[in-house]
Amino acid sequence: MKQARLPSMIEIMLMLTMFLGVVFSFTAIYELPIQLALFISWFFVIILGLYLGHKYGELQEAITKGITNGLEAILILIAVGALIGTWIAGGVVPTLIYYGLEFIHPSIFLLATLLICSITSIATGTSWGTVGTAGIAMMAIGEGLGFPLPLVAGAVLSGAYFGDKLSPLSDSTVLAATMARVEVMAHVRAMLYLDVPAYIITAIMFTVAGFMYGGGNVDLGNIEFLKAALQDQFTIEVWILAPAVIVIGLLALKQPSMPTIAAGALLGAIWAVVFQGMDVEAAIGTAYNGFAIESDIKFMNDLLNRGGINGMLGSVMVIILGLGFGGLLEKLGVLKVIVSKFEKKMNSAGNVTLSTIVVAFLANVFGCAMYVSLILTPKIMQESYDKLHIDRRVLARNSEVGGTLTSGMVPWSDNGIFMAGILGVSTFAYVPFMWLSFVSIALAIIYGYTGKFIWYVKEKEAVQ
Repeated sequence: MKQARLPSMIEIMLMLTMFLGVVFSFTAIYELPIQLALFISWFFVIILGLYLGHKYGELQEAITKGITNGLEAILILIAVGALIGTWIAGGVVPTLIYYGLEFIHPSIFLLATLLICSITSIATGTSWGTVGTAGIAMMAIGEGLGFPLPLVAGAVLSGAYFGDKLSPLSDSTVLAATMARVEVMAHVRAMLYLDVPAYIITAIMFTVAGFMYGGGNVDLGNIEFLKAALQDQFTIEVWILAPAVIVIGLLALKQPSMPTIAAGALLGAIWAVVFQGMDVEAAIGTAYNGFAIESDIKFMNDLLNRGGINGMLGSVMVIILGLGFGGLLEKLGVLKVIVSKFEKKMNSAGNVTLSTIVVAFLANVFGCAMYVSLILTPKIMQESYDKLHIDRRVLARNSEVGGTLTSGMVPWSDNGIFMAGILGVSTFAYVPFMWLSFVSIALAIIYGYTGKFIWYVKEKEAVQ
């Protein structure tokens, strides 16, 4: 019986080149769905796996195992889709937009966007939920104030990912800590040494940008027009925000994410019936089909025609196919082989840090899902940290920097497709403004090569 072997670098490069070629041609040339490209790419890896001596049954099991690892993300995404649809119908999101236009001064708008999305993400533990609620509102306010939408998207994502990395309620935070075998709160404390200075720098950058774009001419007439349009379509009162307060409160009390978000979606449907005058069937239907409005104002139509579980099915398929692809890559040992080629150079904390970030980013590129990156990276890199007696907290932190913070940069990843679809801005347009991600990556590498906030353990502890 033929013994399965690891792939060579030439075999890996050929397979990954074919993968990138299919993905790029489908999305940039033929405008075919990325989901189909990912499905086809499964068979590139399967054929390579059979050639290497694996049985098909083993490869199919690797696909299902990879998908199983990300089922929680799929459940949360479905709940978020329902939440967006009913919260628009119930007036929650329109009320957030209205009061944002009322009280946020243009010159501090970008800083306010960063802060609001950060607080929401820390409290809820979900970047997707943050972008789907507060993020939508801030995009609408930014458009009303005349800000470039890619810049606003950058502030939204910087805030959303900041909280997603730090909140002990976040699935990515828990996953990174678990895979690196670190206590969640110890991981959060280790992240603070990087995230606090990165956040301060990012806040200064968005403050400066806010004064550049918002300190000049702002069409106040346009703002009043948008506020009036919202009041014409919805009942706008402070207490309409009650579902948002309840959901954030429950998540802050460490209630399970999926049922809490689903309960918030139910509250949105009730609000739509009681306060917005929708009939029961239509209100409940927004949870699946999303909210639909046909007004004479293009801004209103573009902003409010979204949400629903149905609108998330494309992202759900990307996650399923991406997780399956990642499962195949792990089975074949693709990233492990790539890392082994540079193993001799992993002789310092700086080189290991840089390698970890690169591996995590590549896992997003080829695994198409943040979960793939956060699962594979610690597994692949842990031996290098142990050999240098570097504390696993550093491994967990670097995995988050390279995995979580770059997940929205890949157009065909779960995060890239979700964020671009919800925010209405293409991935390549908003990536240059993901300033928190770039600052955090730079600081992590600086820490690695300077030894700043790099902790070491005794030899016996390092190999446990």
